[in-house]
Amino acid sequence: MSKVAVVYWSGTGNTEAMANEVVEGAKEAGAEVSVFGASEFSEDKVDEFDAIAFGCPAMGAEVLEEEEFQPMFDACEGKLGGKKIALFGSYGWGDGEWMRNWEEECMNAGAQIACDCVIANGAPDDEAVESCRGLGRALA
Repeated sequence: MSKVAVVYWSGTGNTEAMANEVVEGAKEAGAEVSVFGASEFSEDKVDEFDAIAFGCPAMGAEVLEEEEFQPMFDACEGKLGGKKIALFGSYGWGDGEWMRNWEEECMNAGAQIACDCVIANGAPDDEAVESCRGLGRALA
């Protein structure tokens, strides 16, 4: 059984709703899943998991949330080489640039991207819900 961490930050609840679907998908595929808010996760935990789903909405000028999520992610980034990960998040404007930049950053760190990232404009619709579940299954 694989061990999957779902680590997210959510301001409006949209990314949290996505995280819940990622958890369901991973559990459906037989994974042992642990869920963390960004402030509860650190680089010390990265090695405890076979795979990690990171979720963060677009903030400001399409960047990751800067107070909690970005510092946590920056600390973990050096340990992502060879780690199976997937990314998800919601946005309210723009075209998903924050996710493209984030995915590129992860690839440059040597992470193994398990599947396409999932983005939702606002609350996740049925398609985004199924994509989040698929993301969870891909990590399991």
